[in-house]
Amino acid sequence: MRRVPLAMTLAAAMALAGACGEKPKTPKVDAAAERAAATERAKQGAFGDQVKALETAKGIEADVNRKAQESVDKIEKDAK
Repeated sequence: MRRVPLAMTLAAAMALAGACGEKPKTPKVDAAAERAAATERAKQGAFGDQVKALETAKGIEADVNRKAQESVDKIEKDAK
């Protein structure tokens, strides 16, 4: 019989402790700046060649996508 009031008291105390806590502080670090800094560190580290190759591949992908879109736009313009 003593377990029920003890359990209820413990649950209430935990709820109050959680509600009275401070709000979580947001980090003051800019995510984009940290990502850029991490990429630069990775270029200098053991995986530098792979990081550089990935950036080159992303650049090629963007160029191919741009050229494909220009081609589609030209075809659509000529079809009118």
